[in-house]
Amino acid sequence: MGWKRYWDLLTIIGLSLLLDLLIFYFPESLARKALGLAFVLFFPGYAFITALFPEKKELDNLERLALSFGLSIAIVPLIGLGLNYTPWGIRLLPILVSLTVFNVLFALAAIHRRANAINPWVPWITVERLKEELEWENSSRLDKALTVILIMAIISSIATLGYVITHPKPGEKFTEFYILGPGGKAADYPTELFVGENGTMIIGIVNHEHRNVTYYVQIWRMNLTWNSATNTTLIYEMYPMPGWFNVTLPSVPVNIEGNWTPQFETNYTFSINRPGKWQVWFLLFKDKPPELPPAPPDGNYAETDAKNLILEAINGTIQSLKLNIEVRP
Repeated sequence: MGWKRYWDLLTIIGLSLLLDLLIFYFPESLARKALGLAFVLFFPGYAFITALFPEKKELDNLERLALSFGLSIAIVPLIGLGLNYTPWGIRLLPILVSLTVFNVLFALAAIHRRANAINPWVPWITVERLKEELEWENSSRLDKALTVILIMAIISSIATLGYVITHPKPGEKFTEFYILGPGGKAADYPTELFVGENGTMIIGIVNHEHRNVTYYVQIWRMNLTWNSATNTTLIYEMYPMPGWFNVTLPSVPVNIEGNWTPQFETNYTFSINRPGKWQVWFLLFKDKPPELPPAPPDGNYAETDAKNLILEAINGTIQSLKLNIEVRP
């Protein structure tokens, strides 16, 4: 029979290596997703069970099929658990290499075992063999109907699973909003300044909303206190800071494997012309900024409805950032 004696195991080796190429060169292809399903849910268990039981008499076809799926579901998490305790971790490349090596090694072991078997099991799928396996001729009409329903249910389940995997539900939608010190790190913020002295920081935004978003950033200088007795925030002064801006950003995927990279960052330089302890609030709005009341004569919005923006930011309704700054004379 030559190579035909090992066609199933050679196919597993070839398809495992083909999947590696598809992932690196055609990562978004439908073939990669369909083949990846078999690579994870069938190949490991099939190669393993075939290496353990090469003789035809040891297991029948249905048992081999069921064990191939069942063992694959058990083997893959165990490989992932082992990788978790290695320097490589549970990432795409280590998992891909580990499963490929597992499939190839056990497929080669199965080839060797089958070559030395007295009555080796070699899968040949024909209508006659399926009828014999299912005892079709001796089955009642009810058994035949139940068998057909079972086969249709299995095919439907596989098709549904394939659809779910190839059409994954979008992940959580969110926006990264952050401020950094002038050196690009979460440190050395300008928290102590003299009157009129410039302070510099970096404002950053990353869009993970699965759509294009126009962001509006408002910056306010605040003087407020927290009244613990009444559980309320008292705002005494609220002035707009210069440098409000907007930017439209496309959505970018969350990268959990590589190093984090910024999408949008801008330098922000400011100064405060009055001494005291101030809070600078950065408010982020999506698609449309809120309407503000007319500017008061002295520029203090504390007695207007604009103060509700800060109250909502404190309650977490509006995405915001805060920086405490002490300004000395």
